[in-house]
Amino acid sequence: MLTTKSLGKTFRNGVAAVRGVDLHVDQGEIVGFLGPNGAGKTTTMRMFTTLLTPTSGSATVAGHDLLTDPRAVRRRIGYLSQHGGLSPANPVGEELELHAMLYGLPRRTARDRVAGVLERLELTGLETMPGAALSGGQRRRFDIAFCLVHDPVLLFLDEPTTGLDPQSRANLWSHVRALREGGATVFLTTHYLDEADALCDRIVIIDHGVVAAEGTPAELKSGGRTLDEAFLDITGRSLREDVAA
Repeated sequence: MLTTKSLGKTFRNGVAAVRGVDLHVDQGEIVGFLGPNGAGKTTTMRMFTTLLTPTSGSATVAGHDLLTDPRAVRRRIGYLSQHGGLSPANPVGEELELHAMLYGLPRRTARDRVAGVLERLELTGLETMPGAALSGGQRRRFDIAFCLVHDPVLLFLDEPTTGLDPQSRANLWSHVRALREGGATVFLTTHYLDEADALCDRIVIIDHGVVAAEGTPAELKSGGRTLDEAFLDITGRSLREDVAA
């Protein structure tokens, strides 16, 4: 579902944010992408979602070449940014319907698709509410609804639970697991190690623009380590320091 070879990004100022990432994500996996602040996570995610053009290497995303066919990539992926995209003033149901139509769905099909996604995420009945009236957990689930309305096969979730209370985080975890059970592949970044441990089939750790380690949570915790201790051993830094910052 996602394969990269020596994928890199150097900006015009000479900063090499990503120095050569090799990844392979299978269909139906939930893969966590972890790293300290400045490690290259967001730059890599923005390349995968066609928001940044790589300067080196290659990648196949959802069955299409990232460099030569970015339009086809966009049609098959969903992307949840850190900050979401809901308007605070507009009815969220209308926004979702418009979003579906921008992907080329006829209005009737778009309405049916929106209704199905809202039911799936336990949001039915909230369609007429403006974004500003939703709770934090509801807003994040609507953000995921935007990712799903065009029926993508691969989802990129950038820190999906940041700022949520523990109950809302646990609720969102259940919906992410349901996405995988429904056949989707999920690639997510997070600053919460308990989240990565609970959700992810595999974890990839990036540091200084390269993949420093990868494996299942159990493999990374071998030797009686916690995931935080493993992360500290690999990067020399605790991810909790970034959360506090």
